[in-house]
Amino acid sequence: MTKNRGPISQFIEKNYLHFNAAALVDAAKGYETHLDEGGKMLVSLAGAMSTAELGISLAEMIRQDKVAIISCTGANLEEDVMNLVAHSHYKRVPNYRDLTPQDEWDLLENHYNRVTDTCIPEEEAFRRLQSHLEAAWKKAEAAGERYFPHEFLYQVVRSGELEQYYEIDPKNSWILAAAEKNIPIVVPGWEDSTTGNIFASYVIKGQLQASTVKSGIEYMVYLTEWYRENSGGKGVGFFQIGGGIAGDFPICVVPMMYQDLEWHDVPFWSYFCQISDSTTSYGSYSGAVPNEKITWGKLDINTPKFIVESDATIVAPLIFAWILGQ
Repeated sequence: MTKNRGPISQFIEKNYLHFNAAALVDAAKGYETHLDEGGKMLVSLAGAMSTAELGISLAEMIRQDKVAIISCTGANLEEDVMNLVAHSHYKRVPNYRDLTPQDEWDLLENHYNRVTDTCIPEEEAFRRLQSHLEAAWKKAEAAGERYFPHEFLYQVVRSGELEQYYEIDPKNSWILAAAEKNIPIVVPGWEDSTTGNIFASYVIKGQLQASTVKSGIEYMVYLTEWYRENSGGKGVGFFQIGGGIAGDFPICVVPMMYQDLEWHDVPFWSYFCQISDSTTSYGSYSGAVPNEKITWGKLDINTPKFIVESDATIVAPLIFAWILGQ
């Protein structure tokens, strides 16, 4: 599809001609072609992409139907909302490489949890969200209902209860965009997140049952059902930002259906791109080159495959800008 290119895309087309820059362009064009031909796209978010404010570009991708489903860590699920409600309280530490152990302890004492150069304010972010999630958990349990982690968060943001705290333009929150579109989210290993830890504390104290929040196995079943319904025609592509469980969990749904369920009509993922800084030679699953995934029954021989070995906080917004024609 020919489209008018904005200044960012024009700059990319003129200057990004070789090496990882060229891989960025190839991956962006491949993503665009996949959508133009009727395909759908899964985007997986690892690392601290929400704290990096990826929502500024990802939310618009969601609004324009460039993303059909998201897989993310529990941290990325919660941290987009934390940035939404507590942005002014975040503290940036440009000289983070120079911090001493005492400097780090002082941040802890002042209730700042550091992610590289950005400190998340515990009281304004974690605790502000906690009270509203706690109410949702307890309400569901009292009614004998169970939901996924992202469904509880959708309930909270849709209720309007958090609007009183908004500190950024809501259009820059990818969770709000996802909730408005009601797109599915898969959150493997949610227990690893701060809100997962908070939920576990209520279980330990006997205030909630562990079963009130649906499990990772149930997420795999949920993803299986979604993939069966959406993988016809051009199929579903896989755009992976970073590595880890956010990518490893959902990509396995295809070989699980083919090998373990013995369903032999399961299409492979029909596009694959990963933005990665992981080193393949260390035996890394996260940094494995795309061709390795052929041997695991995840990708086909002819699946368009791209890897951009660079910083996802730089690369992802540029690829999204290209797809959005900016």
